[in-house]
Amino acid sequence: MSDRSLRGMRLGSQSMESEAGVEPAPRQRVEYRTEDGTESVIVTFAIEAEIPPVWTTKTGKEAILVDGQKPEEEKGKPVRTHWDMLLERRNFDELEEILQERLKKLREKRGEKTDA
Repeated sequence: MSDRSLRGMRLGSQSMESEAGVEPAPRQRVEYRTEDGTESVIVTFAIEAEIPPVWTTKTGKEAILVDGQKPEEEKGKPVRTHWDMLLERRNFDELEEILQERLKKLREKRGEKTDA
């Protein structure tokens, strides 16, 4: 049994490769600052990486690239809610009529008196 055991080093904790002669990829440090100036963040990117104009800090605030401009927000379509889509198909008079019909059926199901 002892001839099968591994000897000489701990498993998974050390590597036999040395870091001699290894150069890390070229990097650049970029600074971001929140609009109110309370927080500043320095982020390291690879030289060839595209630098985002806005960075979200750990506290959730948006920080803008120092010496950069905040990108203009795209004006897209406003979000359509269920109510908006319903109003495209029905007007208020139709909706009121449908509501009264449904309430009448519900009251009949419960055994309540309904006003005809």
